[in-house]
Amino acid sequence: MAPITRDPRDPKNLIADSYRIDGITAADCRAIFFDWALSLPDGVEAASVAQQLLQIHAPENPDHPMTGVLREAMAGTEQPRRRGGRAARVPGSS
Repeated sequence: MAPITRDPRDPKNLIADSYRIDGITAADCRAIFFDWALSLPDGVEAASVAQQLLQIHAPENPDHPMTGVLREAMAGTEQPRRRGGRAARVPGSS
């Protein structure tokens, strides 16, 4: 029997396995994603690897909840803008 080879970007196969679970919810996928991100080695940027996994899994699973979670992870990579002056002190003002 040949050994199972795992993708180093998903060493515990969490992301790949989530795509195989029938009826999985977005909340389940977020929990799996969080576990996956915590299992990455130090110095590995989760957003960069998430983008690679998205390119692998999204084409065949565009409406899957994990695809949405991976897209959310990509959207979170934008640098926050500094808000100064009144906008920084008063909620809701821009």
